[in-house]
Parts: sequence; structure tokens; C-alpha cells
Amino acid sequence: SGRQIFQPLHSLRAAEKELLPGFHQFEWQPALKNVSASCSLGIINGLSGWASSVDDSPADTITRRFRYDVALVSALKDLEEDIMEGLRESGMEDSACTSGFSVMIKECCDGMGDVSEKHGGGPVVPEKAVRFSFTIMSISVQPEGEMEEVTFFREPKPNSELSCKPLCLMFVDESDHEMLTAVLGPIVAERNAMKESRLILSMGGLPRSFRFHFRGTGYDEKMVREMEGLEASGSTYICTLCDSSRAEAAQNMVLHSITRSHDENLERYEIWRTNPFAESVDELRDRVKGVSAKPFLETQPTLDALHCDIGNAAEFYKIFQDEIGEVYKGVNPSREERRSWRAALDKQLRKKLKLKPVMRMNGNYARRLMTLEAVEVVCELVPSDERKEALRELMRLYLQMKPVWRATCPAKECPDQLCRYSFNSQHFADLLSSTFKYRYNGKITNYLHKTLAHVPEIIERDGSIGAWASEGNESANKLFRRFRKMNARQSKAYELEDVLKHH
Repeated sequence: SGRQIFQPLHSLRAAEKELLPGFHQFEWQPALKNVSASCSLGIINGLSGWASSVDDSPADTITRRFRYDVALVSALKDLEEDIMEGLRESGMEDSACTSGFSVMIKECCDGMGDVSEKHGGGPVVPEKAVRFSFTIMSISVQPEGEMEEVTFFREPKPNSELSCKPLCLMFVDESDHEMLTAVLGPIVAERNAMKESRLILSMGGLPRSFRFHFRGTGYDEKMVREMEGLEASGSTYICTLCDSSRAEAAQNMVLHSITRSHDENLERYEIWRTNPFAESVDELRDRVKGVSAKPFLETQPTLDALHCDIGNAAEFYKIFQDEIGEVYKGVNPSREERRSWRAALDKQLRKKLKLKPVMRMNGNYARRLMTLEAVEVVCELVPSDERKEALRELMRLYLQMKPVWRATCPAKECPDQLCRYSFNSQHFADLLSSTFKYRYNGKITNYLHKTLAHVPEIIERDGSIGAWASEGNESANKLFRRFRKMNARQSKAYELEDVLKHH
């Protein structure tokens, strides 16, 4: 529209009073454990609420956040009109429904690489940030005397940065486990307190009571492993959902079921810590299936749709190179040869598809690469006809499977592909283990394993994978950079507050 929608700070002051968390009155029954009853808290220091013991070094990091319950209240009040309209449409009279509301919350947390200022001279300091945010996914109510819950509000765009509310911003490297847990600790404590209690909040002029259900699904694999105490992603235990080892997953590509859970990870950590059967390190590690740190934040075992796309595209990119070089014939190529295949592939993609080579695979590149036209372009470089056909078939199957874990509501958007998913994934796995055996002999990538083995089960449980993915948070990272550059005062202490306000 050409209108300037980002206002200068002073003109925000007036508007922000009622839009920011801390404006609305509410109460908890019973009162939250270890959380003050004050409702009017705005932005607080992210380290407050973190009790440091004598031997802890004070955390030297800057972090700003809202108190979790205050932020949830603000998000609910933002939806007040939608909620009242939803109640009317589902035929529940306003006054009849004052209790029994449940709110489903999706939590996301993502580290952002280099966010340092781009204009300064002098040494480059690597400055990393982590953002934790939540989205209200759905609100349902159980009318008195009824057995069934009625869902009267669903977030139509669960992956938009508009529905993804920032809760905490911190300048922390996501790999710095100690610092991350120090900053997220108070959030975890508040979230645990809220699970035991109900929120009383006025909606449409009447006090109503809400219960919250939290599902941490917006984490990439690195973050999940860190939060749940699993070994890093290069581990032989390749899956955050089941106990399969890399070799097993390459052997049996499709038949696995979800076994891991937060509670089980906690139990396994105890076994790892105490070693009750006095086993050797290898035996112990096999018993706990790679859980070797204390799980810290409960995540929902699911598959991160965005990174799944990226991981699989990276894998296909490598297959394309191998096919150009005819690796299936069993020759052992030198690095020079591999490099020349890669150069040929990049040149071809750039010439025919205008696809510039990228340093690290990203979402946009992945989407362009995983198309039938990209395969046709690659096939021009593949000598043998039957290999061309195998590549086309591989991509056809992949494109049949992909909508199932990308769609917000697969049962509505792609019912046929959903029905055929297990069949397609079986077929895909057969192709990999026969025609492309040279790549999958005893090894398989983490996301490929999840794509083939776990998608139907997650969909059966949650109804969707795409809706619970981390995209909203990822696209809000872009906002973070932008606000920080354009709309924040240039002093470290205020910077994050301004970014939090703007989003």
C-alpha cells in the first residue's frame, strides 16, 4: 500500500499501553506457584526469576521477555472478537459458556545466526540471538453436561509471523547449553505452574476460565536434541522420535513407531547418571539409546516440516551429483571428480532454472530443486536412460509425499496423497535400497528416515505436521533483524525491548 506502517517510538507509546502484555486484569485459580500475582508486568529482564546459586557465575547476557501468563492473556484478548464470534457461530449462548475452555498453544524456539551490526569497522563479533515464541492454535470448550469438546476457534494461518507471538528474545548462542537453560528456566517454571491452574479472564464482559495445553513442536532437530538431552544429530541414534540406530534405519526404512517421550528421556537420563547395572559405557549408551544429558524442556515428538524439506533437498542434491558421476558403477571417485560433478550440476541448474548455487541449503532453494522440471534438467547430464527413469520416479514419489507433511490440514487439502502415503513411502524406500543402494548401505540421513517412517503416525495423532512446524518463528526472525536495524534504539539494554514491542 506504500503506507509507512512502522511508526516512530514516541507515537507507539500511546497505542502500546493496551496492546502490550500487562494491560489486562486476570487471576489464576489456584494462584501460580512461585509466580507473583501481579498482572501489570510489561517487559521484564529475561534473567529475573532465575535463582542463581552461590557458585554460579552471573549470566552476562542481555535478554528481555514477557512473563508467560501475562503474554498469554494479551494474546487471548487480541482474539476476543474471534472468540465471541466463534461461540455465537457454534450456537453456544454467550452466558451459558463461562468455564471449560481449553487453549492449545504451539511453542517455537529457534536460534538465529549472525545478527551483528553490519555497518561497523573493527573486528566482527559473532552475535547470535535466540527467540522463543508461542502461537494460539485452537480454543475449544466443553459445554456443561456434554461429552464432546467443541472447537470454535482455529488459527487460520498457524505459520504466519502475525500469529506467532514473541515471548523472549536473548543474545545467546543456541549451542551454549548452560546459558540457554539459564534463560529458559524461568519460562519452563512458569509453564509448569500454569499447567496446574486455570486462568480467570473477562471475555465479552463475563469472567471465563481457561486451561492451557502446551505443545513444543516448533523446534528444529538441533534444538530438540539439546532440550531433550539427546546426543547431537551426527549420533548413531538418528531419530528424535524412535530408538532406531542409523544402520537399522537404513536396513528397515519404513516400519518404525514413535517411542521416545520427555518422561522416558528423563528416566533414561537417570539410568545414564546412576548406571544401576554397572555396565560398560557402550552397553550403557545402548541401554539409554543416546540420552546422555538431562532433558530440560518438554517437546512434542514431531517432525519439523521446514527442515525436513531442506534436509531432503540436500540429500537429493547429493544424489544428483552421484548420478552425474555414475557412482552406482562402484568406482571410487577422487575429490577432484566429485568437485567437477558438482560444478556441472550447479552450472546446469543456473543455466536452465536460474538457480544460483547456495552456500547452505535454504528453504527457497529446496522448493525450486524439488520439482519435476529440476529433475528433467539434471537428467540431461545423466548418461544412462534407466538411471534417468529412476531419478524421475524418485522425484515423482517424493512430490506425492511432500504435501502430506507440508499441508496445514492434510485430510482436507490432500486426502488422496494422505491415503497413499504409506504405499508411496514403501515404494520410495524400495527404490533407495535397490537402485540407489550405493548411497544407503548402512546409512541414511535423519530427516529422510523421519519422512519415510514417522509421518503417518504423527498425522494420525495430531491431524497435521505442517501446522505445528516452526515456520512462523522462522519468518519472524526476519522481522527481528529488520526491527533491530530500523526501529530500535541503539543501546543494548533497550534494543530487545523495542524489538519485542514492535513484533
